[in-house]
Amino acid sequence: MQEFDAIIVGAGPAGLRAANNLAKAKFKVLCLDKKQEIGVPKRCAEGLGLGWFERLGLKPNPKWAVQEIEGAALYAPSEKKVELRFKSISGYILERRVFEKELAKETSMNGAIIKTKANAFAFKRNSGKVEVKVNESGIVKEYAAPLIIACDGVESLTARKLGVNTAIEIPDYDSGYQYEMANIEIPDEKLIHLYFGTEVAPRGYVWIFPKGKNHANVGVGIGGMNEKTAKSYLDKFIASHPGLSKGSIIEVNCGCVPVGGFLDDMTADNLLIVGDAAHQVNPIHGGGIGIAMEAADIACDTAIKAFKAKDFSHEFLQQYNSHWYEKRGNKLKAILKKRMMFENLKDKDFETLAESVTGDDILKLTEGDLVGAAKVVTKKLIKYPGLVRVMLKYLK
Repeated sequence: MQEFDAIIVGAGPAGLRAANNLAKAKFKVLCLDKKQEIGVPKRCAEGLGLGWFERLGLKPNPKWAVQEIEGAALYAPSEKKVELRFKSISGYILERRVFEKELAKETSMNGAIIKTKANAFAFKRNSGKVEVKVNESGIVKEYAAPLIIACDGVESLTARKLGVNTAIEIPDYDSGYQYEMANIEIPDEKLIHLYFGTEVAPRGYVWIFPKGKNHANVGVGIGGMNEKTAKSYLDKFIASHPGLSKGSIIEVNCGCVPVGGFLDDMTADNLLIVGDAAHQVNPIHGGGIGIAMEAADIACDTAIKAFKAKDFSHEFLQQYNSHWYEKRGNKLKAILKKRMMFENLKDKDFETLAESVTGDDILKLTEGDLVGAAKVVTKKLIKYPGLVRVMLKYLK
């Protein structure tokens, strides 16, 4: 049985970031992924805001930062547009499989061992360590480490096997379906485009994320309780837009996205849970690349303290919870309230918003500032007291 300081299950952005951090700190790290290729399949529209590049110390690389974005266009059900455009680049659309492979190469160069087609399926605590059984292309191997970091996605087997129930209620899931499309017409390739309405995407939106000229991710997210499939809403939307329907589908992506159900405790003995496995996702738009990588940084800070103290107990590792909630989690809880607010809006309410607010107002309505959002609502929607009452209910 080969021993490591840390075994990381899942080689997405969270897992690779954690493995890289610990490898650079000279710990012996094993990173496992059950897929046969890093970066695929993607469950992601591939957008990453510039603020995340700055917070994470990432430099945009044209290999994987394929389209500069300057803002967003939001469309009411009638397709009346509210535009939020910055004076400079506000983010990038990524080629995520390239981004993750570059992360994996850097992580490997720093000393971590990465294995693909390596399915970790059994976990057993023994004498202060966790023994892990891994099916590597049909051959079962065993490894051990005092620390396991679960980065294996929303259906995290690792967390469940080590005693943490990560299940969340169906209303806190979104169902997503996306086509990568070529030879399409995009209203403006410097903006992401978001379409709202109960007939367009109940409790969600349709997105167009440009990846270059006439090339984009076109997808939809809807509430997990909906009787119709996400695919049916996306196909209907594309069929009603000739600039899209004439194009070709060159990739299909689908999956569930957690948009709530944050875990109060993301730890157990010998265990830290990070990224989608811990439901660390923005509840309004479902974006999680930056959040997951930041959470990996926070988890690794706790891990390094645990190595120094030689203490991998649940009690010691719990400091990860408080640090993450202080830095990011509490803000996401505020954003969750706003998700619930938008869920209760009708199509006529979206039209009213499109008539009444600006792009800057939209920022306040979608970010974690509840006070700023409440001020926008009371000031800009004073002529619509019924709508104000609905929105303020969630902005306390």
